[in-house]
Amino acid sequence: MSTSFIYRHETIYGLLMRGLYGRHYGARYRAIAALIPEGAQVLDLCCGPATLYTRHLRAKSVRYTGLDLNERFVAGLTAAGADARVWDLHSALPLPAADYVLMQASLYHFLPEPEPVLDRMLTAARQRVIIAEPIKNLTSSGNKVLARLGGRFTDPGDGASAHRFTEETLDELFRGYPEHIEERSLIAGGREKLYVLKP
Repeated sequence: MSTSFIYRHETIYGLLMRGLYGRHYGARYRAIAALIPEGAQVLDLCCGPATLYTRHLRAKSVRYTGLDLNERFVAGLTAAGADARVWDLHSALPLPAADYVLMQASLYHFLPEPEPVLDRMLTAARQRVIIAEPIKNLTSSGNKVLARLGGRFTDPGDGASAHRFTEETLDELFRGYPEHIEERSLIAGGREKLYVLKP
């Protein structure tokens, strides 16, 4: 399965994320970790190298499962003792049940129709669904060169994603779920928007 360069190397991926978020890099993880109680069962979708788990949730003794399309990331997590599985979230296969089902900076991979994966998250969650999605990014910038590069190098293995959310389009999506929304706020210096939903 072909992936973009940044998805082939955990170190490169981590450095790029640090570069994109700068001093807010750690804050984006802390904002989500603060919502998850000790000992909770957590399902992390598009988990990547699972920085949220290894640096923030493991100390809370959560029962963690990470799903990702990238076999390299899954193999690395499995070798580190985490429950990680290769999983294509574009399939209609029901998700494993968990107390908290979360996705960070990956919902754009399901545009133009993110509702099916969001619906499966709500079905799988016993307590909360947590989604943090970038609303400021390279591909939505006014710079065509940066936008082209951003689209080209963000293929996790199922095709490059040319489209991204803005705050307006993300809010529009969640207006279709008014009975589920419990909390929404900006995190990571305003680069991401956090939604917490009740199943």
